[in-house]
Amino acid sequence: MSPQITITLPDEIYQRAELFARLANRDIASVLADTIQHSIPPVKSDILDLQPVAELSDEQVLTLTELQMKPEEDARFSELLDRQQAGIMSENEQLELQALIQTYQEGLLRKATALHEAVKRRLVEPLSQ
Repeated sequence: MSPQITITLPDEIYQRAELFARLANRDIASVLADTIQHSIPPVKSDILDLQPVAELSDEQVLTLTELQMKPEEDARFSELLDRQQAGIMSENEQLELQALIQTYQEGLLRKATALHEAVKRRLVEPLSQ
C-alpha cells in the first residue's frame, strides 16, 4: 500500500486542483498525486550517498557553490540540444540527452543548496538584498 500523508494547501491551489479534477472527471487525490509524480524529477540512487550539504565544511560548501558539469558532458549536452533543435536526434541520443538533463538538474540542485547554506553561514553575501 502506498504511504498516506496530510498536507495543507493554500485555498487558491486547492480550488485550482478541485476545478481541474472536476473537468477531468477524476478525484482530487489522484490529480494531486499525478501532479506531484510529474513535477519531481527522478533522482539517481547514488545521489543518496552524498553527504548532506549542511554537514559539509565551509570549504566544501564553497566548492559546491562553483559546481559545473564536466567540460566533456557540457559539450555533449550542447551538441545534443542542437541536434534536438534541428530534429535529427536518434533514439539513443534522446536517451543520452535525458541522462545529461538529469545530471544537470541534480548538479544545479546541489549547487543551489550549497549556495543557500553558504549564505546561511555568512560565507557569501546573498545574491539580492
